[in-house]
Amino acid sequence: MKTAGLKMLAVAGLSIGLFAFGSIKEGGIQGKVSPAEGAKEVVAVAGTDTLRSQISNGAFVFSNVKKGTYTVWIKANAPYKDASVENVAVTDSATTDIGEIKLLQ
Repeated sequence: MKTAGLKMLAVAGLSIGLFAFGSIKEGGIQGKVSPAEGAKEVVAVAGTDTLRSQISNGAFVFSNVKKGTYTVWIKANAPYKDASVENVAVTDSATTDIGEIKLLQ
């Protein structure tokens, strides 16, 4: 009888633990590059993690980003110069908007 009770308690504890970890959502990063035709690629880097995003009309979004501090690099088409935004903080369940990044020639 004690064994059955312990098994039930273990199953309940495991279920609660899985639910708690399952409810944690990752964050995101979004922004815009102008002029839109000046950007060829957007990359977010944190430590050894490198994320890439598509650019649509100058806008970009990184989804499912782990919590941490990132540097966002915009690789530019000539005659524009590459640009970066450092110390972009990402928290769980929130999207960080870094605003508009203007590329210089």
